[in-house]
Amino acid sequence: MSHINDTITALATPPGQGALGIIRVSGSQTIPIVNDLFKGKDLTKVVTHTIHLGTIRNDENEIIDEVLVSIFKGPNSYTKEDVIEISSHGSQYILQKILSLLVSKGARLAKPGEFTQKAFLNGRFDLAQAEAVADLIASENASMQQTAMKQMRGGFSDEIKNLREQLVHFASMIELELDFAEEDVEFADRQGLIDLVNKIQTLIQSLISSFEYGNAIKNGIPTVIAGKPNAGKSTLLNALLNEEKAIVSDVAGTTRDFIEDSIYLDGIAFRFIDTAGIRETEDKVESIGVQRTLAKMKEASLVIYMIDLANDTTDNIREQIEGLKKSSVPSLIVGNKVDEAKPELKALLEDENAVFISAKGKDHLDDLKAQLQTFVTDTKSSSDVIVTNARHLQSLQQTDDALNRVIEGINMEMSNDLVAQDIRSALFHLGEITGEVTTDDLLENIFSKFCIGK
Repeated sequence: MSHINDTITALATPPGQGALGIIRVSGSQTIPIVNDLFKGKDLTKVVTHTIHLGTIRNDENEIIDEVLVSIFKGPNSYTKEDVIEISSHGSQYILQKILSLLVSKGARLAKPGEFTQKAFLNGRFDLAQAEAVADLIASENASMQQTAMKQMRGGFSDEIKNLREQLVHFASMIELELDFAEEDVEFADRQGLIDLVNKIQTLIQSLISSFEYGNAIKNGIPTVIAGKPNAGKSTLLNALLNEEKAIVSDVAGTTRDFIEDSIYLDGIAFRFIDTAGIRETEDKVESIGVQRTLAKMKEASLVIYMIDLANDTTDNIREQIEGLKKSSVPSLIVGNKVDEAKPELKALLEDENAVFISAKGKDHLDDLKAQLQTFVTDTKSSSDVIVTNARHLQSLQQTDDALNRVIEGINMEMSNDLVAQDIRSALFHLGEITGEVTTDDLLENIFSKFCIGK
């Protein structure tokens, strides 16, 4: 924060050799610093949003590279400061040489996320939009890209600001009553406040419930493939990935640790985790694998539980199903080896809405994928705005708690100063999301996670 007025520079393209590399410079001294190195047009006289061909030279007039310089004069730039992007050849030697020359002329190397931090501090966008920039950079599929783009363009922020503005109105009325406490004047209709708080809480709870779906979009759904030894877990993983990722053997206990990989279904990443077969064993290594399986099942968002329809027994299956029902983790029962299934076992699983497949023959895998997609659809909130950030979720939960205290205070006819304090608390936590309320430590924590050059 103390260096907000510095002119900063950094490589804006990934490290490593490539055809091109781009160096970004931002700050009040951007144009004079770059102009001192650039031989071509006089950058102090060119108009904004133009591109110029020339060379970068050192103090000895030695040509370092032929470059294109793009100039964006503030406030019509990403940071609302003067910004220049130097596009050079992608040699790491050349890029580092240009960076060194920029530093020698008065710029300093940027910290991670400092360009976006400048944009936020200069009012280019709010904090939630700034965080969406990082999500957009990290997007790996259409769902992530679309969600991040909507948030970066202010969809989520507009929702939060609307909630906050409604609360500010009643907060001002309550505060006004405090100024006229001796005259016993009531400016804020208590029933109106309760109705407003209930309305806001409905919206907040909708946003909170959207996080499960948003987190799935952003981080993928950890999906454990579990079951007894030789139920076909590794075969299923290989079939889903369409490659021989896991070792498949008729010998029970082949998988002793978990194997993980991902596939995308309708834009959502499922992080499949093949685990050791669950059974009692005296083999110490296999026993560790079984314990890890049980731990992974507790951590998972979904468990695909494999049952061997050809070799298992009715009693064993009933016992396994009972164990799943006692678990708090959502599970999908999959009857494997359907082509060799014992009729009584298949009948038993039909009552449990199981999916029947042949992992070895890759039969009916589309049925399984459809069920997985249904699981995602069922977690989707009715809200058009999706929460993907754990920090935002925490602030929304704290806002909801504060509003619960507001309702409680009004119903108990508590003093106005206590009700006002809880309203201010709700406003504070909503303001944390968009950056209307913030601290240096919070900003440092958020922007330090960004890549350098962004």
